[in-house]
Amino acid sequence: MATRWGICSAGKISHDFTVALKTLPPEHHQVVAVAARKLEDAQEFATKHSISRAYGSYEELARDPDIDVVYIGVIHPYHLSTCLLFTNAKKNVLCEKPLAMNSKEVKEILASAKRNDVFLMEAVWTRFFPASVEIRRLLDQGELGEVKMVRSEFGVPLSHVPRAVEKELGGGTILGVGIYCLQFTCMVYNGEKPESIQAKGVCLDSGVDETVVVTLKFSRNRMAVFTCSSGVKLPNDAIIAGTKGDIRIPDNMWCPISLEVNGKETQYPLPEPYLPLNFLNSTGMRYEAEEVRQCLLKGLKESAVVSHADSLLLAELEDEIRRQVGVVYSQDSK
Repeated sequence: MATRWGICSAGKISHDFTVALKTLPPEHHQVVAVAARKLEDAQEFATKHSISRAYGSYEELARDPDIDVVYIGVIHPYHLSTCLLFTNAKKNVLCEKPLAMNSKEVKEILASAKRNDVFLMEAVWTRFFPASVEIRRLLDQGELGEVKMVRSEFGVPLSHVPRAVEKELGGGTILGVGIYCLQFTCMVYNGEKPESIQAKGVCLDSGVDETVVVTLKFSRNRMAVFTCSSGVKLPNDAIIAGTKGDIRIPDNMWCPISLEVNGKETQYPLPEPYLPLNFLNSTGMRYEAEEVRQCLLKGLKESAVVSHADSLLLAELEDEIRRQVGVVYSQDSK
């Protein structure tokens, strides 16, 4: 039986996610409803994607009895209220990253999911790409020896995008793009909390971070460093260096389709979209969607690949980096 999806928000990321779902077998994944704050937006989205139901409020989607799981694609500041709406309605949830604005909100969301006995996962889509699965396999088998250094970069010019630079829209580089570098580091070091974090950054007049450089030290003198920026384009690659070899993601480390292991490159091509995409390699969201299906079939309430503990660690590290750089959101004082 197909996993029946509800799409919350008719924006660009929800479009790409829906296109990605259509690359999977229809007997496994089916989009049955979409909700937006304006009914006409939901109806336009439904027509474009051949979805049978369109709702002009998120509450209507939460009441739909035929939904197995809701994909939440709203902007960052609304993740908390929207997640709580659906978890309290006993709906399983896949919520876009970052799961919330800070660790306090993340704890509230996780507690609600647990209280309502529903599945919840932060949509850290990178971890489900075949290239990322291969990285974890190589690390688990000790192919690199002991990893000593992880370096990653993610920089794209986003000064023209309001949600990336305006504080009230949840703007800022750490929550927007830096989270990809941070999650990569945490994945390589298997969810271990770093012993120390040092962050330096440049903030915009709006009070959000534009460019940030972070150094993390882990146990046994293992290190990581990453740079993220919404002001300039960076090489956007990543390297894991161990005592016996190295792994490199040569470009687009947040949506990897190629991997170099000790200099030997392997390609992991994605299926073609049936409609134009808003973001690079978005059909790769198919892998996180399939993970959700597999977890639901097994009766799991969280994924081992992006666990609740993983999401909380990410949020706590984001909080500390923002504190050092001097970025404070209104949600931090609530």
